[in-house]
Amino acid sequence: MDYKRKKREVSAESALSKVMFICSRQEKCCFDIRKKLCEWEISSADQDQIIQTLIDEKFLNDERYTNFYVRDKFRFNRWGRIKIAHHLKQKQIPEYIISDAIDQLDEREYTQNLQDILSSKIKSIREEDPYQLRAKLFRFAQGRGFESQISLQIIDKLISKKD
Repeated sequence: MDYKRKKREVSAESALSKVMFICSRQEKCCFDIRKKLCEWEISSADQDQIIQTLIDEKFLNDERYTNFYVRDKFRFNRWGRIKIAHHLKQKQIPEYIISDAIDQLDEREYTQNLQDILSSKIKSIREEDPYQLRAKLFRFAQGRGFESQISLQIIDKLISKKD
């Protein structure tokens, strides 16, 4: 006997109502919905039709999605601009939408966020050599997606305070 789960065939009408429900519960982008429709083995023509219907009915809006995504990843995950932009590019969001959303981040809040996470990180690093400490903090900031210049300015301030 074959115990593998059989994929249920999903009709285009059924898929539309399912993705409408998904979009009403959580903000999604076109890429996410297309991926879901591919999983359900919906034809390419039907996918285009469903996505256009979702856009026309205001269930999908990549600009709105991007604004929420940028704000949430910055505030809750404490990511920098580079990491946020990279993840949005993977979701095939147009460059102009990404830069508009990222430009809305408050510069003071952005710098303060980086300073807070680096201040927290410096307490957990057991390193006496200031060059090694600086390198570890810099790599950490890079991993979070913060720009080199801002990272180095804040790291230098933190290390000079520590001495």
